[in-house]
Amino acid sequence: MKNLLLLFILTCFNTCNGQAKSKEKNNTRPISKPISLGQPKIVKTQNSGTSGNIRCGIEDRYGNLWFGTTGEGVYRYDGKAFYNYTVKDGLLNNHVMSILEDKAGNIWFGTIDGICRYDGKNIKPISIPSSIRPFVSYDYYTSSSTKNTVWSMLQDKRGKIWFGTGDGVYIYNGNSFCRFLQNDGVVNKEDLHLKMIDCILEDNKGIIWFASGMPPGMEGVCSYDGKSISSSKPNGDSWIRLIVKDKKGNLWFSGRAKGNFIYDGKNFTKFTEKIGIGNPLLVDNAGNIWFGGEERQSTVENEGGIWRFDGKSFKNYTINDGISKYAVFSMLHDKKGNIWFGTRNTGLYKFDGKNFTNYSE
Repeated sequence: MKNLLLLFILTCFNTCNGQAKSKEKNNTRPISKPISLGQPKIVKTQNSGTSGNIRCGIEDRYGNLWFGTTGEGVYRYDGKAFYNYTVKDGLLNNHVMSILEDKAGNIWFGTIDGICRYDGKNIKPISIPSSIRPFVSYDYYTSSSTKNTVWSMLQDKRGKIWFGTGDGVYIYNGNSFCRFLQNDGVVNKEDLHLKMIDCILEDNKGIIWFASGMPPGMEGVCSYDGKSISSSKPNGDSWIRLIVKDKKGNLWFSGRAKGNFIYDGKNFTKFTEKIGIGNPLLVDNAGNIWFGGEERQSTVENEGGIWRFDGKSFKNYTINDGISKYAVFSMLHDKKGNIWFGTRNTGLYKFDGKNFTNYSE
């Protein structure tokens, strides 16, 4: 009887212990290492020069930070080291313009040569069928801005993934692609083309917003309410770079030529509190709006840098505070409260609320 009781206790212990181990494994995604070894800082491996930048970044559900660059591929930071993924690891191109984590945990990379998807083991290309892609003139395209460039990505509340490419917007439903404007249900009275979409965002009401970019874009702010798509140029600017949503649900837009403006759900208002502060790039957890300053060639204090707006006043950070002299192209707020700044010259800086730390060589 004692032996049976002991066997029962051991069985229960092993079963519970096995469940704990299984649960532990589920919290850590197995990630294959790229060919290169991990480095404590970002190290250039592709000789991109000073013109390359850190264009985009995300934090995945496991706490890894992913940074896409224009020329150096993708860097993944696990909290200890950076791992570099390039065309040798499956990327279609080392120019990565957008990154997205979908609801299943896959990481999508938008390059200048199309879409790649990372499943935790391999990076593989995902092709938009040529049969649904239109013939386009190359008058406006260059080697770094092709019709295949994936400028922006969004997974909406229903799970569909939107891709803003050089020749239009496409939607992936998990099985197949469709060209958004070829959908018979979309009312397009203004004959919009939605090419070169720099940013896609879904607001609290489920409206999809598009920031129309460089030629052949130049269609201003476009929005889709589930039935029809329309365009507006409230500040007279047809080239819109970015859209960010603040804590109140307001949308902040960055016009390339005529500054920033805000949409409160009813009206557009030009943001005139401070002119020349750069693009709105991030809304942090406290609700502050961060703007990327213009690139500067000198070391003059208060020239360029980055700006933080708390709704009442502005705080300027410059090279004297430890940020790079190069223009800021991307910002990422991680779950620990740090803000990461991606700059030209493939620079990366972390701000912990007090100090900046350089994570690039």
